[in-house]
Amino acid sequence: MDVDVSSRRLVVVGCLCAGLGVAAGAFGAHMLKEILEPPMLAVYDTATRYQMYHAFGMVLSGFAVRISRDAGAAKAGWLFLAGMVLFSGSLYGVSLLGVRWLGAVTPVGGALFIVGWAVLAWRTYRGAGG
Repeated sequence: MDVDVSSRRLVVVGCLCAGLGVAAGAFGAHMLKEILEPPMLAVYDTATRYQMYHAFGMVLSGFAVRISRDAGAAKAGWLFLAGMVLFSGSLYGVSLLGVRWLGAVTPVGGALFIVGWAVLAWRTYRGAGG
């Protein structure tokens, strides 16, 4: 895929994820404070925080692709997205729906976050064509 297209997609999707993270955080702060028990509100807060961190990671990955001209750096951004779906998504399900078994999925999403950061570090260290 063209590095410019890859970069643009990562930045756009990352920005959308960040916007959704802000909306989720506001929803939690204003609507869920009176509904959820404190431990479940903390789970929800963790989901929104990690969503925001990794949305920024997606944007950073998009810029890394653009700067380095290395489409391989895009893998990190897509790993962040998969991690958001599994990590934050499972925590949203646990806290909002009470589906406790989704907690078993959370570490898989966390592992994807870690691998994404490692890929981004490696691709940046290696540089384009290195």
